[in-house]
Amino acid sequence: MSHIHSPALEKTGFAVLDPYDQSADPAEWLDLAYAPWRSSGVTRFAPLASHSGEADCNGFWNHTPPRPDKDGVWIAAQTALAPTLVRRAQEAGANIGRCRVVELQPNTYADAIYNLHQDDNNRLNPDGTGWVVRGFYNLTDDPDSLLILRQDRFDPATEVRLPLPAGSRIVVDTQRFWHAVWHRGTAPRYALITSWTSGPELDAHLAAEHARSDVTSAPLDPDVIDDAQQELHRRIEERRHAFEALGEVLEPTAPLWP
Repeated sequence: MSHIHSPALEKTGFAVLDPYDQSADPAEWLDLAYAPWRSSGVTRFAPLASHSGEADCNGFWNHTPPRPDKDGVWIAAQTALAPTLVRRAQEAGANIGRCRVVELQPNTYADAIYNLHQDDNNRLNPDGTGWVVRGFYNLTDDPDSLLILRQDRFDPATEVRLPLPAGSRIVVDTQRFWHAVWHRGTAPRYALITSWTSGPELDAHLAAEHARSDVTSAPLDPDVIDDAQQELHRRIEERRHAFEALGEVLEPTAPLWP
């Protein structure tokens, strides 16, 4: 037996939905309480739903009782300030796990590549139940910023780059992809990130919003990619040597940098 997956994500692992007219919504994300939480750069998060309704960003499997990223409990103090954002998360009709707003400071492509990571939303997720994926809803207008997806962390040939203008909506299997955001703005980027459980409800939402995966990756100068790859390897080796000095061995074990 395996998990239930959304057919719209089966081929590529991601889907781009119709954009939403974000200009019609109030900027509720500016009223929320944020806490530092490391992700794809210098970030803070404002949780809207958590394991037990506390203002917490941690994975549900790190709580008692542990569970996969499902059945999130809304945080009353936060949702009172952001009813529109709550409605946006609920529009999919799917079960919601963690739901939060991310604040990301401007960074570089090399920063984003170094911070590529995979999520662990489905830890403890029983076979035969819906696979947890992530919905990314860009709140600020960041058309030059890019959501970067890689199937292989170290191989730029597997990379897809998706622009993030206001109201852009992207659903991603973030356990399938290494992902991060390259934020090329001058002010913080804000986005609503929701863990949704795959199943008929999410499938209906993806169909209604014309989910598609046949999108063209944003172009990028090959020299920029090569430079970032070199910087990625340099930083990883620097980190590896620092840990080895403490008696710890990190993956990958093969040197990436002279």
